[in-house]
Amino acid sequence: MRFATYRSANGSSAGQSSADGTGGPAAAVVSDDGLHPLPPGVTVLDLVRAGLPAALEAGAAALSGPAVPLGGARLLPPLQAPTIRDFVAFEEHVEGVSAGVGGVAGVVPEWYEAPTFYFTNPYALVGPYDDVPVPPGSRMLDFELEVAVVVGRDGASLSPEQAAAHVFGYTILNDWSARDLQRREMRVMLGPAKGKDSATTLGPWLVTADELARYRDADGFLALELTAYVNGVEVGHDLLSNMGWPFEELIAYASRGTWVRAGDVLGSGTCGNGGCLGELWGRNGRVDPPPLRAGDVVELTVEGIGTVRNRVVPGLDLPPVAAARPRPRLRERPRPGR
Repeated sequence: MRFATYRSANGSSAGQSSADGTGGPAAAVVSDDGLHPLPPGVTVLDLVRAGLPAALEAGAAALSGPAVPLGGARLLPPLQAPTIRDFVAFEEHVEGVSAGVGGVAGVVPEWYEAPTFYFTNPYALVGPYDDVPVPPGSRMLDFELEVAVVVGRDGASLSPEQAAAHVFGYTILNDWSARDLQRREMRVMLGPAKGKDSATTLGPWLVTADELARYRDADGFLALELTAYVNGVEVGHDLLSNMGWPFEELIAYASRGTWVRAGDVLGSGTCGNGGCLGELWGRNGRVDPPPLRAGDVVELTVEGIGTVRNRVVPGLDLPPVAAARPRPRLRERPRPGR
C-alpha cells in the first residue's frame, strides 16, 4: 500500500480545514485512480505510529471511497519525520565522493567497521515535485539518490532480526548537498552542517514493506533499480542491493544504546555509479558534469516506489558569513589601571 500527504491544487485538502478556515495537509492512500483521503485529522505519521497492520486496515477502508485525481493535488513529503538519520552505506559512493569532495582517494578502513550516519534537518523536508532553492553562498549544489526506510515501532538496542519487525515502509530520499560548504565544514572535523541543511526531498509516497518483499535477493537485500537524471539525461544507475548493510542492520545500529521511534527516517546513503555528481567529479578528476544551477531539473526513480522530480531555483542572496575574530587568548580579565 502507498500512503501520501497532499494539498489540493487550489490549496485546500479534501475534508480538512484549519482553525482559520484555510485548507491543511491531508493524508491519503494512493491507487491507480488517485488519492483516497483518510479520515480528517489522521496523518501518515499517525498511521505509522499505529503500526503496519492497523495502517493497512485503515488504508483498505479509505480505498472504498472516492479519489482525488493526482493531477489535481500537490504532493507533500509523505510524513513529517521526527528525526532523520542519513547513512553512507554504498562503498562505491564513498570511493568516488572521497576524491571528488574530500580530496582523498579510496575508502577509509573505518567505513567497513560499522555503518556511519549523521542527523539531518527534519524542518527542511520538501515534496517530490517542489522547487529547491540554491543554498545561500553555495556554487556547488549536488543531488543524492537514496532510499529511506521508515521505522514503524519504537525500540532500543535492537538486533537485526528484531529490527526487521520494526520496518514500516520505504520512500525515496534526495539529500541535496552544497558540496563547497560541506568541504569547508568537514575540514574542521565536524559536520556536515549547512552543507546538508537546506533541503531533503522525500516522496512521492510511503510504500509499505509488504509491497517490496518480492524484490528481496538471496542475501536479504532489496534489489531495486535506482536511476538519476539531470535535465532528462541519465547520469546514474545502480541497484539498492549494493548497500554494504541491509536496512535491518542500519536500524539496529541506530538503536544501539538508544531509541528509535515510529516515524524516524533512515536514509541508505547515496547509491554508487552516478548517484550524485560529487562521485562523478572524483572519478572524472574534474568538476564534470557541472554543479547544479537554477533551471536544472533532477529526476530520481526507484523501482517499486516511484519518481521524484525537483527543479532548482535561485536561492536567497544573503550577506557573507563573518570570519572568526582573532583573540589574544588572555586567561584573566584585564584589571583597571593595568
